[in-house]
Amino acid sequence: MTKNYSALHESMQTRTLANGLRICYLPKEGFSKTFAILATDFGSVDASFTFEGKRYDTPAGVAHFLEHKMFEDEDGNALQKFARTGASPNAFTSHTMTAYHFSCTDRFEENLKILLKFVFTPYFTDENVEKERGIINQEIRMVEDTPNWEVFVGAYEGLYRNHPVRVSIPGSEESISHITPELLYTCHRAFYSPKNMALVVCGTADFEQVCRMAEEISPQDAPEIGQRHYGERRAEVHQPVVTRKMQVSLPQCMVGFKDEPVPAGESRLRRSLIGDLAVRILCGDTSPLYAKLYEKRLLGRDFDVDYSLIPDGACAILGGESRDPAAVREALERETARLAQEGIEPKLFRRMKNALYGMRLRMLDVPDLYARQEIASVFAGEHYLDFAGLFDTIHAEDVQEMFRRWTQPNRSTMSVVEPK
Repeated sequence: MTKNYSALHESMQTRTLANGLRICYLPKEGFSKTFAILATDFGSVDASFTFEGKRYDTPAGVAHFLEHKMFEDEDGNALQKFARTGASPNAFTSHTMTAYHFSCTDRFEENLKILLKFVFTPYFTDENVEKERGIINQEIRMVEDTPNWEVFVGAYEGLYRNHPVRVSIPGSEESISHITPELLYTCHRAFYSPKNMALVVCGTADFEQVCRMAEEISPQDAPEIGQRHYGERRAEVHQPVVTRKMQVSLPQCMVGFKDEPVPAGESRLRRSLIGDLAVRILCGDTSPLYAKLYEKRLLGRDFDVDYSLIPDGACAILGGESRDPAAVREALERETARLAQEGIEPKLFRRMKNALYGMRLRMLDVPDLYARQEIASVFAGEHYLDFAGLFDTIHAEDVQEMFRRWTQPNRSTMSVVEPK
């Protein structure tokens, strides 16, 4: 099926194979590189699930561990194969997905075959799992020594009482010590089913050939997907303040506002657009509050804002270095309450909305960012290019209503990394 978005001068071709694998081609004529990403709707938060009649409560970090091990093959390592073709491969695990991707200037079909084969053909042994454990332990020690990662983890600890998003994506040295080849095979069967996955190609390729290759290499029979468990939800945050001490020259802080989960029937893409707009209006780098706090030297250029959707949850997180985190939190909460009560000044709303639209538009010329946005949208049953039409449905009142939810009692937390 071909979809045209004339207002954006973009188009896409989509198809769902008989085994459930969703394929999307985003043509980019004249681009020298082609980017392909194959992802599963399985991330670090999917640690507890029921599969084939059995309940599994897996160790923290299993999705990330599986990502590392997938490059291993009986006839060598996929990274070495990509090196011979000149492609640039990589992978990542987030809270909500695991993705494998490459970019190349030629030999695209050869590279796509490598990608499809190693992701759909797991190969785990006691020896290669034990070897990988040592590598991941080093990565865990590195992130645990990174202040901006620790303050990020602390923000989710404060926001949620028992949601698995509280746990660091790679897990801990203790948790990954319990991961076995058998557990990895179980997780692969439960979540690397084609019906739980999507393939997006952005650049110059033959769509029909992409579909044929995916059909030949992906499993014909797709097992049922594991049923996930995320624990019980509460409207209030778990802790108002989470504090860690590390070797930093200035405190790092993140302020989180807990939002309502996206209910069935609501567009996740539209909610994400409203959330992005809200955090930018509140304290994005061109907002009035940011300018005020910057002048007072309460925050710097590293201050960042983000709105996040997770299964059974949603939140806004804003933070960076600050010599007075408590003052930053107070200012953010005060401004949120004011915007919830008084509404958003029309000129500010138009300016921020146009800026966000422009940023989303520019992403279309960056194949890897465009493809990543598309694959996340596909998992939500939407397409990224729908953002243009959805923008027309977003009004200042929608953002104001979001601010009202954030200002309900016990909806904010602050994570701080203080100097030792």
